[in-house]
Amino acid sequence: MPDLPSSAVRRALGAELRRLREHLSLSGDDVAARLGWSGSKVSRIETHRTGIKRSDLDSLLELYGVDDDERGRLRALADEQYARGWWSAYASTFPPGYIAYIGLEAAANKISCWSPELIQGLLQTDDYAAAATQMSFGDSVPPGEVQRRIDARLRRQEMLTRPDSKQFTFVLDEAALRHRFGTPAIMRAQMSHLETVSRIPNVSIRVLAFAGLHPIAPGAFALLEFPSVHGVPLEDVVFIERLKESGFVEDEIQAHEYRRALRRLTEEALDEDASRELILEIAGEIWS
Repeated sequence: MPDLPSSAVRRALGAELRRLREHLSLSGDDVAARLGWSGSKVSRIETHRTGIKRSDLDSLLELYGVDDDERGRLRALADEQYARGWWSAYASTFPPGYIAYIGLEAAANKISCWSPELIQGLLQTDDYAAAATQMSFGDSVPPGEVQRRIDARLRRQEMLTRPDSKQFTFVLDEAALRHRFGTPAIMRAQMSHLETVSRIPNVSIRVLAFAGLHPIAPGAFALLEFPSVHGVPLEDVVFIERLKESGFVEDEIQAHEYRRALRRLTEEALDEDASRELILEIAGEIWS
């Protein structure tokens, strides 16, 4: 089992406790009244904005009439809600939402990404990452923080070659292969790196070529899917990454739209072999 961040555990706990409450046709205010809590406390737990103490969890499970097996699963899950992973060391470098995303990324068993403008972070070389970071933030970010951002990105990439069968699908717009970050030599090395990574068995890299049908698509995003933890399912997560602000898609209908968009993009993209050929062709023609 991968390191479980508090964000992943709290999402699972919150979703399961909400399911149990709704199964009994109880409102959040009903639960709060019976336990002597505020309605906002129930809401914060179910929307994973806060952790839950063991005594409070036991009170909820008693109210919901949960059997011993399910109590054991939820208690085991609650015991992990304050686990800290390597990403905690970067809490001062990234916004809290991005730290939560790195942890969720580590816990996912399937990661699918769409990148329309630049190479996705998990696929970047260190030189490309440095050039892209510098171009994005200029002198507004101190050199030490730039390096910490690059270090964290490279640390995340270790997932690609771990023997845990995590599956990766990357769909890149052809424009991302042609936008220059750094020198032509950096771009050429980045193309070579893409070709190498594309041959890792659990990694699929697909390119949406200019010549094909180009569906209207949202900006860069990642769809994370998770295995059950202690028998408790974790909901899929959509994360939208932007230059100045990033965030999660919480609404189920909106999240479904992103899944549909990713499916359309994947269907219209070149297959893996043709994508490798295009990557090498651009490396030779544009970045030689």
